[in-house]
This record gives sequence, structure tokens and C-alpha cells, in this order.
Amino acid sequence: YYEIITHYAKILVIMENLTNNNCEYYNDLDSNFKLAYELCKKEYSHDELMFLLNSGNIPQKQIAALKFDYVKNKNDVYALLNNLTGCDGKIREAIALKINSILSADEQARELFAQLSSDIFADATIDINANICRLVIDSAILLKSYNNFCISYTNRIVLYIQEALKELDKFIFRDKKYVINKQLFKLYWCLEALGEFYEFVEERTMKDIIEKCAVQNEYTIREKTAQILVKSGLFNDIRIKLMNDDNYYVREVLNHPGLL
Repeated sequence: YYEIITHYAKILVIMENLTNNNCEYYNDLDSNFKLAYELCKKEYSHDELMFLLNSGNIPQKQIAALKFDYVKNKNDVYALLNNLTGCDGKIREAIALKINSILSADEQARELFAQLSSDIFADATIDINANICRLVIDSAILLKSYNNFCISYTNRIVLYIQEALKELDKFIFRDKKYVINKQLFKLYWCLEALGEFYEFVEERTMKDIIEKCAVQNEYTIREKTAQILVKSGLFNDIRIKLMNDDNYYVREVLNHPGLL
């Protein structure tokens, strides 16, 4: 909780400066740290946590996410999913962690999430925060027994891969590196997801993706492609070509598949 409490304390200082109201906030960080600690220590009812998730500020939503231990209906699931994308990164990461924790422990919750989360999970798979990407993919894996979820989630991941490849094909040498890296990051995490859900992709579509990713200049994309080839056992012709790749790490994946 330390990072959240400190963050909350800083926000309280800012709020005091904006409102010029000393009845709730203080000008110094130490005083606000104590106040933030009290807010973290407080016990909340499930309804209060729902309220904070739906209407709270950044640290309140973080606290609510950490204390939100179960879901009992679709409204609870939506309260979490609505904060997984399109809000502050601290909230998104806290929510991603909590969703993964709930899905890991509660099989009944998996059924609710499987009905509601495929598109949002796909969007969160390409978050700018790699920790969130990893947590969301791990959560999606816990829903692999739900066929409709898998098909919907994978279709959207494939769409994002195709979009990223199309954008990368457009880039020229003069394009800004951060613009290119954004698409590579998106492609990397979509391939990470595809490696877990490749069986839900039509083989012709899969081969088109693998062929294009196998010749990308960025070696991490080729490495991720090699990992998919090892896991799936597909497209031996592409696998043979990558076994002689210029990059050591790409070759290592294919020459020592047991290390995956």
C-alpha cells in the first residue's frame, strides 16, 4: 500500500492548494500520509467499494481495487472492467492485478468474466504498460475453457496484429522511432496472446501472420514468432528458415525448444 498512500497524500496536498480548504487536507506530505493511511486502513462494505470504483478519484479507485475480493454479479464485473482501460495507469494496473487474483481463485467468477470481458481484455492486452499486458493475458488464459470468449478475444487480437503489420509496412526511415516502437510493442504483446490462443485462428490467417512476422526487422518479433511455431507445431517451412536467423535468441528458441 505504501506507493498508493504516498500518491494519495500528494494528491491531497494538490487538492488543498486548489480548494484552499483546511478542514480535510493538509499542506505537508507527512500529515496527508497519515490521512491516506487511515483511508487505506478503513474497512469498506462491498457497496462502498463499488461506489469508489465507479465514482472515486485515482487513489480511491486503487484502494477499492485492492480491497475488492470477489464478484457476485455482472455489475461487479463491469465495475472492474470499466477501469481496466481508458483511465489512469495506476488504476489500470491495480484492476488488472485484482482481476487476475479473482479469476485465479474463483471458478464462478470466470463464467461471468467470460461472458463480458473479451473485447476489453483484447484492448488491455495492448496497454502501454507491459505489466498490464502480462496480467491480462494471464487472466485470459484462465478463461480458455469458454469457447465463445476465446473466439471473440482471439478475433480482436488478430485484428490488432493485422493493423500493426499494416502500419509497420507504411513506415519509412524518416519516421519517428517512438511511432514505430508503439506498433512493435502492440504487435509483440498481441503475438504473446496469439501464442496462447493460436488454435482459435484459421490456419490460412495464421500462416499469413507468421510469414509477415518472421521477416520483421525487429528481432523480438521474430523471436515471438519462433515461440509460436514451437508451441503450435505449425508451418515447418517457416520454422526451418528461422532456425538460421541472424539473431542468436531467435535461433535459440527453435534449436532448444525445451527451454520455453
